[in-house]
Amino acid sequence: MAVQQNKVSKSRRNNRRAHDALVAGNPNECDNCGELKRPHHVCPSCGHYATREVIASVDDIELDEEAA
Repeated sequence: MAVQQNKVSKSRRNNRRAHDALVAGNPNECDNCGELKRPHHVCPSCGHYATREVIASVDDIELDEEAA
């Protein structure tokens, strides 16, 4: 079992933890709809990625009610 040789002061302990803070996200504006989205990800509101529609929205899909 590891046992420390000398006490680590509060200053040295806190200096070591100075880089452990969480960084806030960096949202970008969607080129298609203008909503905020994560960089390099598909827009959750419109389904576009880099001016291409990757995910079709429910409004665009035509459902055949007789087949269902």
